Amino acid sequence: MKKALVLLASGFEEIEAVTIIDILRRGEVEVTTAGLEKDLILGSHDIYLKADVYYKDIREEDFDILILPGGLPGSTNLKKDPLVLSWIKKRFKAGNALAAICAAPTVFHEAGIARGLKITSYPSEASVFSESIYKTDSVVKDKNVMTSRGVGTAIEFALKLVAELNSSEAAAAVREKILYHPVDS
Repeated sequence: MKKALVLLASGFEEIEAVTIIDILRRGEVEVTTAGLEKDLILGSHDIYLKADVYYKDIREEDFDILILPGGLPGSTNLKKDPLVLSWIKKRFKAGNALAAICAAPTVFHEAGIARGLKITSYPSEASVFSESIYKTDSVVKDKNVMTSRGVGTAIEFALKLVAELNSSEAAAAVREKILYHPVDS
């Protein structure tokens, strides 16, 4: 079973974090949440989550993918953490999977890995990616990096992560079980 690490920093976007965690677990991916704080972590909309572990007590290389939920100031808090930035640089250089949604792709920029990458983010963050190939697709994958736009794309993003980590059949099964059938508006 593939293993995913989801980092939670104070001010994370709750819908994005919980959607990713839930969908991945339904898709038979082992998920560990790691908090940048040891106790409860307060999301951007005043909802607390308790992470499985404190991030300094784990090894990022033990996971198949490192995932960053967005939200503010959660993404800013991730960008300020030297260990998080070093993990991202190390994983990118080694070709290990990284994923981020909403404002969190800016952490990739801060880590210095976004130059030349096809990338997306929450629209207000687009100007950060002047050295990237910015896309407005719901989910964008380039090399070992997958990014998405925000709360409204969280289910699609999570399902694509299931397809990457498990299989397209597993993603389709989850899609059916949760009755996810988006229609054009």
